[in-house]
Amino acid sequence: MKPDFLEYIHDHVVLGDGALGSYLFEQGVERGRNLDLLNVQAPEIVLAAHEEYIRAGSQLIETNTFGANWFKLREAGERVQEINRLGAEIAVKAAGQHIYVAGSVGPSGIAFPLHEEEGVRDAIRDCFREQVLGLAEGGVDLLIIETFSSLEEILLAIAAARSAAPQLPVVAQMVFPAKGLTVLGEDALYCGQQMRAAGAVLVGTNCGRGVDATVQAVAKMSPLAAEGTPLSAFPNAGLPEILGGRMIYPAQPGYMAVRAKEMLRSGVHLIGGCCGTQPAHIQEFRSVLKIKPVRVQVLGGMEPRNEEPAVVPAPAKQGGFLDSLQPGRLPIIVELDPPAHLDVEPVLQGAAKLALAGADAISLGENPLAVLRAGNLSMAALIRQRTGIQTILHQTGRDVNALGLQSRMMDAHLLGIEAVLAVSGDSAAGTDQPGVTGVFDLRSYGLITMLDGLNRGFSMAGQSLRQQTNFSIGAAFSFRPADPEVQLRRLEKKAELGARFAMTQPLFSAEAVEQMLEHVRHLEILVFPGIFPLISARNAEFLHNEVPGISVPQELRSRLAQFSQVADQRKVALEYTASLVAQIAPMIDGLYIISPLNKWEIALEFVAQARQAGWQGSGRAKQHS
Repeated sequence: MKPDFLEYIHDHVVLGDGALGSYLFEQGVERGRNLDLLNVQAPEIVLAAHEEYIRAGSQLIETNTFGANWFKLREAGERVQEINRLGAEIAVKAAGQHIYVAGSVGPSGIAFPLHEEEGVRDAIRDCFREQVLGLAEGGVDLLIIETFSSLEEILLAIAAARSAAPQLPVVAQMVFPAKGLTVLGEDALYCGQQMRAAGAVLVGTNCGRGVDATVQAVAKMSPLAAEGTPLSAFPNAGLPEILGGRMIYPAQPGYMAVRAKEMLRSGVHLIGGCCGTQPAHIQEFRSVLKIKPVRVQVLGGMEPRNEEPAVVPAPAKQGGFLDSLQPGRLPIIVELDPPAHLDVEPVLQGAAKLALAGADAISLGENPLAVLRAGNLSMAALIRQRTGIQTILHQTGRDVNALGLQSRMMDAHLLGIEAVLAVSGDSAAGTDQPGVTGVFDLRSYGLITMLDGLNRGFSMAGQSLRQQTNFSIGAAFSFRPADPEVQLRRLEKKAELGARFAMTQPLFSAEAVEQMLEHVRHLEILVFPGIFPLISARNAEFLHNEVPGISVPQELRSRLAQFSQVADQRKVALEYTASLVAQIAPMIDGLYIISPLNKWEIALEFVAQARQAGWQGSGRAKQHS
């Protein structure tokens, strides 16, 4: 059992969690979606996020209720209190008996300072009361009133919390963007004194303009710590940059952990992270600050039953596909698309010939570009049954909700499928079917997490499946030589979540492949570079200009353009690809051949080339399998 929070916090440093909102977006939750409503609509996603932070070492987690007040959830009507209660119950379920749960209360959304009549002030106070009542009903251990820019508003929130749930300790945190001052110029020490006088037992800061601003703010508040009031700090991971429509935060876990040491010297006893921080940051905090991890088993929300000793989770599996790879020869994957009709026999015949030629696996897309095709699960099962070759099922989060995805993966296991490539999926905007919209309950991160759980024998809700799936979990990697860092960080995250191999988008030069290999050398996963045999100059120009993430070298496009006949263009292009494959074969983990226009006959030539040459590749496949 955990000790009383107030008694414990005075003599110990408690490690909180990191950002919940930005982490949920990273896991595939659609941007713009109301995160507080996930407590009702998709509680398993919230539960999984809490569990990730607990695995990383968090001793305190915050509920997914930051914006769950009446002003921000007007459309939810009377459900506001219920949404807060559910948010608390989800966190309490994840926390078990060892982790503190803090009810998160954010600003109302009303602009301060107030100039309206007193009734507005009463309405704001009531909205905070309603939220706190729901959190208390859900079983939180304390409240964190956070990210307030206005001292006037946070004092209203503290008063409401003390009135609604006087038994719950209150942590109050304001935003001090620079030099320990609010946007209105109020000093951090003065604000801390006022929050303490209003009833907060810990005062501090979160969010703001990065780590340095947080260090400055808590340094100003340090006299309060000297007087016996512990401080709290949850800094952002630096100042964000927008890249490709995504918010990227630069502060690395190691840097933040070192700066956190400075905050402890100022009297911080509750430390965590805000925007841009993830479980990796919390894990580094735990290591650098030497905070002992809580001994608790977390497997999909399952708590230890009957007080039995916690069982250490099984290590992540390599899975059936990777285990099947033959030592001493270059692994080869060939991609075929299911047909856009029900005459599947030609694709089955092609798969049989590819298997006979020495391919190790057939990879099957799931309605690529949101264009209707025969189901890839049935195709994968038919190919596996007819040829015995491994099949890699592409699984998107676009077409099926989280419930259906889990059921589909259970089907795949029962049908003998042993490899899944987890991808978010193309937008449904380009579909050829009327009225189609994307679901996206899960995107690539969430899919990998789900598959890793199934491999351990648990559903997303923590229910035992009585057996474990045996999937080799794959991830897509869009390597862009001109700007590799964003996608590299995504691949690192996918590997951390459980991916064991990666398949890249097409690369068209040995230099690009070498550069890619240099960037991924530190990862303990196999990476299969995509090879797309071009068949015409038009084909090359289309891929280069219209398919995101694909770059066909100008030299190759110019060479193809010199020939007027498509047959001549194809001959030159295939010779170029054969030369490329020969150059990269000794250095790569495996080969991922994408059949152009589903022409498996072309891929067959390259499989035969590789087997006749007896290429062994990098040898890493043998080490991993």
